[in-house]
This record gives sequence, C-alpha cells and structure tokens, in this order.
Amino acid sequence: MGHPPLEFSDCYLDSPDFRERLKCYEQELERTNKFIKEVIKDGNALIAAIRGYSSAVQKFSQTLQSFQFDFIGDTLTDDEINIAESFKEFAELLHEVELERSMMVQNASDLLIKPLENFRKEQIGFTKERKKKFEKDGEKFYSMLDRHLHLSSKKKESQLQEADLQVDKERHNFFESSLEYVYQIQEVQESKKFSIVEPVLAFLHSLFTYNNLTVELTQDFLPYKQQLQLSLQNTRNHFSSTREELEDLKKRMKEAPLTCKLPGQPTIEGYLYTQEKWALGISWVKYYCQYEKEAKTLRMTPMDQKPGAKQGTLDLTLKSCVRRKTDSIDKRFCFDIETNERAGTITLQALSEANRRLWMEAMDGKEPIYHSPITKQEEMELNEVGFKFVRKCINAVETKGITTEGIYRTVGSNIQVQKLLNTFFDPKCPGDVDLQSGDWDIKTITSSLKFYLRNLSEPVMTYKLHKELVLAAKSENLDYRLGAIHALVYKLPDKNREMLELLIQHLVNICEHSRENLMSPSNMGVIFGPTLMRAQEDTVAAMMNIKFQNIVVEILIEHFGKIYSGPPEDTTAPPVPPPRVAARRHKPITISKRPLRERPIFFGASVEETGGECDSVPKPRSHGDKPVIMRPPVRPPDPPCRTPVPPKLEQRPDLIGGTAEEMPSSVVASRTKFFETASRGTSNSSSPQGRIPGDES
Repeated sequence: MGHPPLEFSDCYLDSPDFRERLKCYEQELERTNKFIKEVIKDGNALIAAIRGYSSAVQKFSQTLQSFQFDFIGDTLTDDEINIAESFKEFAELLHEVELERSMMVQNASDLLIKPLENFRKEQIGFTKERKKKFEKDGEKFYSMLDRHLHLSSKKKESQLQEADLQVDKERHNFFESSLEYVYQIQEVQESKKFSIVEPVLAFLHSLFTYNNLTVELTQDFLPYKQQLQLSLQNTRNHFSSTREELEDLKKRMKEAPLTCKLPGQPTIEGYLYTQEKWALGISWVKYYCQYEKEAKTLRMTPMDQKPGAKQGTLDLTLKSCVRRKTDSIDKRFCFDIETNERAGTITLQALSEANRRLWMEAMDGKEPIYHSPITKQEEMELNEVGFKFVRKCINAVETKGITTEGIYRTVGSNIQVQKLLNTFFDPKCPGDVDLQSGDWDIKTITSSLKFYLRNLSEPVMTYKLHKELVLAAKSENLDYRLGAIHALVYKLPDKNREMLELLIQHLVNICEHSRENLMSPSNMGVIFGPTLMRAQEDTVAAMMNIKFQNIVVEILIEHFGKIYSGPPEDTTAPPVPPPRVAARRHKPITISKRPLRERPIFFGASVEETGGECDSVPKPRSHGDKPVIMRPPVRPPDPPCRTPVPPKLEQRPDLIGGTAEEMPSSVVASRTKFFETASRGTSNSSSPQGRIPGDES
C-alpha cells in the first residue's frame, strides 16, 4: 500500500496526523537517497572493475533487486506496474549478463551516474533545503505565537496591532514554506518513478548494445526496452498533467486556504488553548481540537510542547458557545463553551481574532458570522448551442486538419480562443460562426473545444459516476474494466451519453490517422481524460486519479465499436471480481522469464566442439551455456511510439536496425519530431492535456 497523499489544506492546519504522514514521506525520501547513492557507487565500481566485472555486476544486480517503489495512492496503472517490476527484471537480466560474461560500454558514466547524481543533488537536495526552511519557519512561528498569546490585553492598542501583524506575517511565511515543502516532496516522489528508472534503462541498453558477446541478448532486450519506454513516457505524461493540476490547487490554496475543506473532515479543526485551574494557580494548555457541527461533538487532543507527543483525547458534546468579553479576562481571542460531560464553563483561546470568528461561527456562537467571498468561474452548459459548437468544431477539424501533427496537443492563442468563444456563444446570435473559413486555424478550434468541455457546469461523464469509472479503471481484470465502463456509459444522462459518443467517435477518427498526426489512443487519453472527467472536490488525492481518468478515455477509444454497438444486457456494472488468486490477467512485461531462443553455432567451431554436428545446423542452448555469436552488432531502433509500423519497415529489419542514412528521410524526420514533442511534456508550445494558457478546471 502506498503513502496517503499530503493535502495542501493540511499545511494550513498543521495537525499532528499531517506531521506523522510528512515524516513517512521524509523517511521514504531518505531511503531513496541512500538507494541512489548505492546505485551510483555500484555503477562506478562496475565501470572501473573490468577485471572483477562478474562480481561487480552481481552486486549491482542485488542492489536493484532489494529496492521496491512506494507509490502514492491505492492502485497502480499497468504502466506503473511495469515500472515497479522493472528493477527486478533488470536484476535478472544482469544475472544472465554475468553468466555470459559481457563487457561494459565506455559511456556508461554519462548514461547512468550523471543523471542520478543530478537527480539526487538537484531534486532530493533541493527538497532537503525546503525541509530546513519549513522547520525553521515553523519553529519561528510557533515561538512567536506562544509569546504573542501571552500578551496582556491591557497593553496599548498600537502595540497589540503591531504584534498581530508580526504573527500574521510569520503565519503566512510558515504556511507558504509548508505548501512549498509538501509540493516539492510529492513532486520528487512522483518524478522518481521515471527519473531513477530511465538512467538505469539507458545504462542497460548501452551495456547490451556495444559488446559483441551480448548482441543476441540485446535483440531479446529491445522489445522489453521499447515496452518499458512506453510505460515511462506514459507515466511522465500522467505526471505532467497531474503536476499542472497540483500547481493550480496550490495557487488557490495560497489565495484562500480555508475554502478547500475536504469532504468527510470535521467542520473546523485546529489548535486552541484552554484555561486549566490548579491548586497553585491557572495555566493554559494547548489542544488540537476537531469540531463536527451536525453531531455537536468536540474532540480535544492535549499536546505536549514537544512536537508529535500525544496524551489522552477528550470527546465532548457542545451545549453553548459565547464570546468572552475582552475586559473580563487577561487573554485575547477567548470564548466560553458549555458541554454535557463537564460541569461549568470551559474557556478557550483561539490563535487570532479571525480564527475565533471561525470557531464561533462553526459552534453557532453569538459572534457575527463571517463569509469570505469566493469568485466562481463562469460556467458553460450542455445545451443545443453547445452541441452545435462541438459538431462544428469536429467537422472543421476533420475537414481541415485531421492529419495535423500533434493535433489537440498543440495549443492555440488564448486571445483567439476567447474571441471564438465569445463570438459563438453571443446571446444575440449564438452559433453564427463559420469555422470552415480561413479566419480560424486548427489550433484555435481544438483549444476552444477543450475549453468549452472543461468549463461545463458538470463534466460530460458527470460527478455522480466519477468514482465508479475510476474504480473500474483501477481493476486488475481487463474484462471487468471494459464491462464496467460499458455499463456505466449507459447510466449517463441521454444528452451526456450523446455528447460522449460524438466526441469519442471523433477521437477514433483522429487515432486512425495516427501515422500522420502521431496521436495514439494513449495520447488522446492524456489530453481528454481531465477534459471529460473531473472530481467534484479539488484534492491531491483526486489529482492522483487523473491517470485513471486517462485510462477510461483510452478504453472508450480502443473499444468504441463494442461500447456503442448497444447497451449491455445488464446495464448495471458487472460484479467486482473476487481477490486475485491466479496470475494477473494483464501480466507485467518481462524479459528474465522469456523462453530461451535457439542460438546459432559459432562459425569457426570444430566438429569436436559441436558434438559432431554440422556447422550450419542450429543447436538449442541450455540456460547456463555460454552463447556463441556469428552476426555483427547492429544499431538498435529508435525509441518506440504506438503508431502502427508500416509493413515495409516490418519486412526490412535492416532499415529498423540501420543508421539514419539508410532510412528514408521522412521516417527519420517523423520519428525525430515525435520524440522532441513527447520529451517537452508541458512546454510552451505543447501540453499533454492540450490546455491553453489560463485553461483551468
């Protein structure tokens, strides 16, 4: 089970549970840092120790075998499963390489050591700097807060106001440091999935490519490498799309930290001080309090001054709440409550005047209720004008630019997009726009279509079915995935299902031209997953499910004919399959468990060495036998894409394995352009989600 996500809203509350979860992330980060150091050390030993090559490879193999990824969330995608198993696969491969006594390539240091060193210093090192700032600002804030709360209310008003400003400033600094640290530590946890695996994958590729003794093993390794590259690229795309959503959520949390309360959480929670009367006087004890308005229950957890220490918890039922007059007590920000469990009045001290207002509002106290204005983004509706707009956009795209490279990934001008939308949805003459004219280019039309779908008051695939669709995509059973999504599509409202069918049919048409536009079902899923689906609550946990939204759209595209041939016999979702006992239906990609191929006999072998057999007759190789090589090394193919390979290339392996000069120039240019686009991720000119600047959920 992975670590639970760290919500940005927890940064403002700074609860003990938040600190405990943060500690788990820090321990995992330190474990990863130590792992990277070991990989770097072992990699250098492997490069340097040519004479002791076999033992160095074995140690490196053991290091990889001992590491297992921890992921955020409760379910892995198929691509993440491949990545999670990759180090075990690498370890098995290295064991076989050691048996066949391969040699290391000369440029292994540039491929393996430098990227891992850069990741450790730039990413993990930067995260540790964020941690230092977070701890320093937290210590400074709580120290000032304790001094601030002990100020007498009889001091001059100007002094009190100045003290309030200082506390608010330190609170703001600590909140920003906490946000930045949580964002950075989660980013490292997510990015390590490809930033650590990719250098090892590149190192292994070089290891198997540049040595004559490992040419046959390289031929076996290439399909696995290509599949793992696809998994890494898909995971990188999911990471890029999730990162944009997290940045947007972090920005909104900075502007209004109290407006993003998670569902199922208490009405209000935070730190309060309570007045305790003892035989020798009065003291103020710090509590972490959680209040549930409907049940009128107040949970108070006493806190020791040492962070993380806990004592017994009090559960109280609230009877009343009254603001404490300033002149009746020497402390500020106080209010009194009465409970069923305790006789008499309990005096509580909030952290500030605004904080007291929030507590009293939640407890129905006699303090005036304060509401902070929340600006709501203008929303669009799924009506006749919207259908007309979508159909016109689809017709224009399929007529003018269905073969455009990177269609829907490349974004248009924000000014032109707003102009098109304002013109089309003008109440005076809605829909009176000719998209076939030369006034509107393809990028403007595709960006406008995505903007419209993203700003619907409710997404096309509805909030009500969102959790069920995500759970279906998380299933290990591929048949259940398809059956559940098929049934859920027909539970959509009629107009939503009609709009979804219109859009998916269009995406199918786009993917049929993937050889020209380089847009596969996986690419379209990354772009339209967050466009057609979104969670009702903006949380980090919801952002982590974006990759499963992408899978839902990918399944709709790949199985469009089956899903829209008609509703299933039973429109309810099929029952959830029982826990897996047999092997997983979709097995992770593997190379270490492949069947051993028949290897040709070395050309110069004698009759005695071959057991009296003819040189031209192939002989099966047992698992431990040393291979014999007769064909020269060849250049491995370029990184793969999911577009179909032309038949002539499948029939001409010399073109796939040859140099760029031997390939047709159009093939070289197409491949080069595709991987430059894919590697940019969220660059200015393209986005995996196809978002326009300012395009926010």
